[in-house]
Amino acid sequence: MIIDKLFKKVAENGHVCVGLDTDYSYLPVAFAERHPAIEDGLFEFNKALIDATLDVAACYKVQIAYYESYGLAGLRAYQKTLAYLRSKDAVIIADIKRGDIAKTAEMYAKAHFTGDFEADFITLSPYMGLDSLNPYLPYIEKQHKGAFVLIRTSNEGAKDIEYLPTDNNQRVYHVVGRKINEMGKAYLGQCGFSSIGGVMGCTHADEASEIRAMLDSTFFLIPGYGAQGGKAEDIAKYLRNKNGGVVNSSRGILLAYRKQEHGEEDFAGCARAEAIRMRDDILGAIAK
Repeated sequence: MIIDKLFKKVAENGHVCVGLDTDYSYLPVAFAERHPAIEDGLFEFNKALIDATLDVAACYKVQIAYYESYGLAGLRAYQKTLAYLRSKDAVIIADIKRGDIAKTAEMYAKAHFTGDFEADFITLSPYMGLDSLNPYLPYIEKQHKGAFVLIRTSNEGAKDIEYLPTDNNQRVYHVVGRKINEMGKAYLGQCGFSSIGGVMGCTHADEASEIRAMLDSTFFLIPGYGAQGGKAEDIAKYLRNKNGGVVNSSRGILLAYRKQEHGEEDFAGCARAEAIRMRDDILGAIAK
């Protein structure tokens, strides 16, 4: 199961998920001047960051919208980034947030679990119903793939739907989480977690212990750390025995060089330093 590989990466490297949500405007000026073509610039920037963080990151999340926005050149950079990550034996989460049914979902599964855009995990939205997840299950069962399903997100608008009360005095995200947790039990790895994980924002730490107990075998992809207000102490509450989740940081790592004087000269080193700081911050909170 792919979840065992991710679990092992967390145990070895810590909980940091490097978000390669790369916009061309993020490139340092001198670097962009050397790489004026979109495809080349995006990929070479990503490659430098991957090389700098490979031993201090559990996985990499590549958000497809950043590449789609540049058309075919962007998608070629996306494909090359995925291929480079595979060549380094890194765990890849393709952040595509698909949510459709029947044949359309089959095509999404084929597109992102095979071929040019192949990834280890993808992100999915369950709000058209659990049958929208079914076309991905054969890949999870037989092809060493996984998914992170949106359960409770870290954005303010999560309250519009995810927090609505249900008839049994729970919230919508509780219902979704329980269903995903139950579905995932058919795909448990040796580590005790499922290859069907959940996206779980860390910005409501008061609910963390309840959620971790309720979703006992669900591995979390955790957004919300840093700029959105999530703290390392909050992250620790969503883990189980120091594992069971990865914590995404995108701009915090990609743009770390902008916080340092002369940072453009070593943007990859600044990204590495921020990934290490974040890793140690989380490990320190877990150890308390």
